Amino acid sequence: MAAISAAMVKELRERTGLGMMECKKALVEAQGDIELAIEELRKSGQAKAAKKAGRTAAEGIVAVKVADDASFGVLVEVNSETDFVARDDNFLGYVAKVVDAAFARKEADVAALMAGELEEDRLALVQKIGENIGVRRIAIVEGGVVGAYVHSNNRIAVLTKLEGGNAELARDIAMHVAAVNPQVVNKEDMPAELVEKEKEIFAAQAEQSGKPANIIEKMIEGRISKFLAESSLVEQPFVKDPDTTVGALAKKAGATVISFVRYEVGEGIEKEEVDFAAEVRAQAGL
Repeated sequence: MAAISAAMVKELRERTGLGMMECKKALVEAQGDIELAIEELRKSGQAKAAKKAGRTAAEGIVAVKVADDASFGVLVEVNSETDFVARDDNFLGYVAKVVDAAFARKEADVAALMAGELEEDRLALVQKIGENIGVRRIAIVEGGVVGAYVHSNNRIAVLTKLEGGNAELARDIAMHVAAVNPQVVNKEDMPAELVEKEKEIFAAQAEQSGKPANIIEKMIEGRISKFLAESSLVEQPFVKDPDTTVGALAKKAGATVISFVRYEVGEGIEKEEVDFAAEVRAQAGL
């Protein structure tokens, strides 16, 4: 049998868009014949699935799993092209399998987690459902007390980490983060460049008031303080009890908020706007 070189695998990957392991396996089965490998991949539907990989997948769900002792948790986002598929039982079953694997291995590297069976399952699901599907990101939070909250539509999920307290408190704070979307835990955590940018905006607004420089400076300080309070988790009024801040709630329970991770489906993904009428006309040659 012909030796399978890295160059051959690279060529097959470029021509099919499939992963390295799938290409190597196909070449082994085709005894090094690239054209035969492509033909067999097309027959199995994998090459077809690869074409779907170029389409934007900005829908989907987020999912979490936390250890029974609240010592660690995993948060995963898996994308599909439409929200219809995001509710499909086959898709949901695949997401559960990904979450279980990330949880069991404590693996946050998507490429490392997907190598092997999970990638094969993904390709099979793409072929079955007819949409591009991808595991986008994974977060592992461990140490302290970990809590999780998933919004009812599975589009927003949060993991929080406390020092002290209990899982119920951690979950309540995770729910708050899901609802309010703070930028940082403490105001001291806010990036300096972001604070300076806000100062520039507030300064430009304040200067239009025509007030003296010393008054303008106090106005800017007041607005920055308000911005930091509104953006910092521990400074925010707790959603279930607005008379208490999240920081005070944690302190009362003998806890300190250490960190949080918040995922919202599709955030940061540029969705391609598709003109379906134009697409149909193009396919019809009109």
